[in-house]
Amino acid sequence: MTIERTLVLIKPGAIQRELSGEIITRFERKGIKIVGIKMMKMDDEMVEEHYSHLKDMPFFGDIKKTMQRTPIIALALEGHDIVKRVRILTGDTNPREASPGTIRGDYSISLSNNVIHASANPKEALEELQRFFKEYELFKYHRMNVMDYAEN
Repeated sequence: MTIERTLVLIKPGAIQRELSGEIITRFERKGIKIVGIKMMKMDDEMVEEHYSHLKDMPFFGDIKKTMQRTPIIALALEGHDIVKRVRILTGDTNPREASPGTIRGDYSISLSNNVIHASANPKEALEELQRFFKEYELFKYHRMNVMDYAEN
């Protein structure tokens, strides 16, 4: 098995509702390793790059305004099959279809306020991590509370 890294963004809706700690705890309780974390404000360029696939849609202005309402928290997570595992934990993008027990199923209010972003695949994860983190902001360390064979 290959160890992967992925990006998660805790969106402004979650920050406004004070859910960031609960969301981070979900990953930690599942044994997922955090290798980078920071709070930041997304500028115009970053929003336009991150949501470039939606830039020509009529609702893009609303996305941009929503993503710049407050800071976001960017997480770099690491582990075996981490992209898939994180996508399962976050749930369907549409909260009406997200299962109870998933982050979106439990906390999202609407499609435009789905509280979290998670990379869709390993290639996208790599691109997104490079967008939000410098290499020196990502850490390699051994967790003392996890046995070597069980590490992620």
